[in-house]
Amino acid sequence: MPETTNSPDTSGICASVTDAIGYAPVVDLSRLTADLDGRILAKLEYLNPGGSKKDLISRAIIDSAEKKGLLQPGQTVLELTSGNTGNGLAMICAVRGYPFIAVMSRGNTPERAAMMRGMGATVVLVDIDDPTHGITADDMKRVEDTAARLTEEHNAFRADQFNRQENAEAHYLHTGPEWLRQTEGNIHAFCDFVGTGGGFAGVARAFKEHNPAIQCYVVEPDGAAKLAGQCISCCAHVIQGGGYAKELPLLNHDHVDGHLSVKDEDVAIVTRRLASEEGIFAGYSSGANVSAARQLLQGDFQGKTIAVTICDSGLKYLSTDLWKSDLDE
Repeated sequence: MPETTNSPDTSGICASVTDAIGYAPVVDLSRLTADLDGRILAKLEYLNPGGSKKDLISRAIIDSAEKKGLLQPGQTVLELTSGNTGNGLAMICAVRGYPFIAVMSRGNTPERAAMMRGMGATVVLVDIDDPTHGITADDMKRVEDTAARLTEEHNAFRADQFNRQENAEAHYLHTGPEWLRQTEGNIHAFCDFVGTGGGFAGVARAFKEHNPAIQCYVVEPDGAAKLAGQCISCCAHVIQGGGYAKELPLLNHDHVDGHLSVKDEDVAIVTRRLASEEGIFAGYSSGANVSAARQLLQGDFQGKTIAVTICDSGLKYLSTDLWKSDLDE
């Protein structure tokens, strides 16, 4: 098992906010599992300074690019993003003095764009074909084409989160070992909603090296579970930042023990329950992970311990239906 490095030193003063990234606490979701036999342990990655687990990979990609000479002082950094990696990169670039351009689909929440702009980023929004159909493969290609064009125009360093190994490596070197130390390795299964697949890939690798018996499940939206081999029937799911029904180069399929799909209505209910019962104000992907973990406890993993990630903050979803009530009508 790799040793965790660069964990924040809570006994002193951080040189910058980037040193405060990582080592998120793990919480037992005992209230959400009161009706089940077993435990769900949740790692609160939404408590990172940029509000998501993507802070870690943002720092890792920039650190590596600086070390390898791929990123020069004052050079523009550019990335396509649903918002969380963009938030992380905007934070890192603000501290280190790099101009940052985020290319983002209009299908993602405006809170993320506002956050990036607040940290000095330029945000380029790309139109989508039909908001009622979610972000489709064609929409993603349009974002990718725009990012490629702007990278060339600005002679920018492309963070390229879907392909850079630093993404998965950061979770292998940090998140996975943190989990194992915090739980003393007492985990039976791990389920994770995949965006780039880097978080799943890194944590699953660390888990499998520690104990091959830990079962690792990919979580996808029902109707867009391409990795599970489903026919794609609906891309209009509520979970932003993943479920794009595309292949993920960073994913090591040897570490995938199974696939779980989650329905929008279940995801929304569980996300709200996380807030109202556990006090964890998170986004849809976190609800997807907990909903999938509940499926496992209702099946072959009764009496077992399931690990999940709380991916990002619910503050990034205030404009969605997630937090609306009858009082808002």
